[in-house]
Amino acid sequence: MLTQDSFKDLPWLTVSFNSPLSDVTYTKVGGPADVLSRPKNLSELTDLLRLARETHTPVTVLGNASNLVVRDGGIRGLVILTTSMTSVKFDGEGKVTAEAGCKLSDLTALAQKRSLTGFEFACGIPGSVGGAVFMNAGAYGCEIADIFHSATVVSPFGVVKKLYKAEMDFRYRHSVLQDENAILLDATFELAPGQAETIQAKMDDLMAQRRAKQPLEYPSCGSVFKRPKDADGNPIYVGPLIQKAGLQGHRIGGVEVSTKHAGFMVNVDHGTASDYEALIAYVIAQVYEQFGVTLEPEVKIIGSPATK
Repeated sequence: MLTQDSFKDLPWLTVSFNSPLSDVTYTKVGGPADVLSRPKNLSELTDLLRLARETHTPVTVLGNASNLVVRDGGIRGLVILTTSMTSVKFDGEGKVTAEAGCKLSDLTALAQKRSLTGFEFACGIPGSVGGAVFMNAGAYGCEIADIFHSATVVSPFGVVKKLYKAEMDFRYRHSVLQDENAILLDATFELAPGQAETIQAKMDDLMAQRRAKQPLEYPSCGSVFKRPKDADGNPIYVGPLIQKAGLQGHRIGGVEVSTKHAGFMVNVDHGTASDYEALIAYVIAQVYEQFGVTLEPEVKIIGSPATK
């Protein structure tokens, strides 16, 4: 396992030990990472991966830590946050390449300033480019796959390669990155020329809808469940289903089903990851019991349970 001595010859790496992940997660829950690092570029990332291989240390990569719950026991091994890898390049012909740690909100704003349309749907998604590609994030009828061109990824052995859209296996909240042990470095998107004022108006409208309908005033893990389908293959909207089950406002510990949008769970009073897990399990059980519908979490639950 990695120790402080492991980094003595690499003073340029930013590293902390026993670092509470509740400081970085959108849920404000999560135990400590054994080792936490924020690489600024590919060179630093490959240094970290090499050290992890040499010391047989497991590696977990987090983006903006927005659509996940880190358990109260934290994460063993090395946790890599890509939040310092944020560069963005426009090619002048509609393509934009952004590093994994770039926030979607920042990228959509930059595209608007250059009068490029296609990214408006993502303006309020509280994630990073890496996480968005990883889970094919989407909103308002659009998703990352619609504008995706290619990505650069690195294997745990430091091998860098390019992946194009046809290789990504994009599906609802899925990409090939969930099946392969590779880390996204950057992604390139194809946008179209538009009018800056029209693009901004659409972004303003989507943000107004989001503020009106979603509990942005509380820490949360975002939309908790994937959208299931009925027997005819039609989507079932989860929020109304949970509301119909009488679960809106139901609380376990400090976490409750949002009274503003039943598809969200919010940390209203010093909640824990255990509270999130228990509430998710309770909602799944109740919805199945009442309607025969099996809900599948969209949010990723990772890490170790708290030790007793």
